Amino acid sequence: MIDKQYKYLLLDLDGTITDSMEGITRSVQYALGHFGIDVTDLNSLRPFIGPPLKDSFRDFYGFTDEKAEAALSKYREYFATKGLFENRVYEGMDAFLASQLNKERKLYVATSKPEVFARQILEHFKLDGYFTYIGGSTLDGSRSSKTDVIRYVMDVNGLNDNQAVVMIGDRKHDMVGAGNNGIDAIGVLYGYGDEEELRSAGASYIAASVEDLEAMLT
Repeated sequence: MIDKQYKYLLLDLDGTITDSMEGITRSVQYALGHFGIDVTDLNSLRPFIGPPLKDSFRDFYGFTDEKAEAALSKYREYFATKGLFENRVYEGMDAFLASQLNKERKLYVATSKPEVFARQILEHFKLDGYFTYIGGSTLDGSRSSKTDVIRYVMDVNGLNDNQAVVMIGDRKHDMVGAGNNGIDAIGVLYGYGDEEELRSAGASYIAASVEDLEAMLT
């Protein structure tokens, strides 16, 4: 249980609200195939889930900035038509979001995924109504880091009391982004990061499951 009474919850999307592994990895597989890189094991592409995609193409495959931009374009070619909905909501998430609203908290999405895609996904799963605001990255790359996305969501919504705000996510980028904006972070272990990654990145608290997260935020 957390002693603080947070009023505003910022949630990551991939690996926190939905399990997007299939859609993201198939989109990456499609993009890499364009460059003659054949990846058959989708699990090997799991590290792409969470970080900004251009960074991942550079970091994991040594792409130049220009090549990473081209890969991102091919990724979106698949994702916008198929990968978007190769996705599922984590069990218990709907009830968790409803319970937080019942506790008079306000919910926001802060994702590195382009905002237009995040909105489509949440509308598709009929989760958009839970959120006061859905914020994400821009398609032109002008807002891509999690630090920038969190700052954007906080600024647009006038969230100035840092002690009342917490970021919930499954990767180190969520923890680092929260710290850079002076807010606490809860790391969740049911997504794509592990406890060592989350704690070393500055997680204030760790939740093993959606149920655990619910219990912590009483």
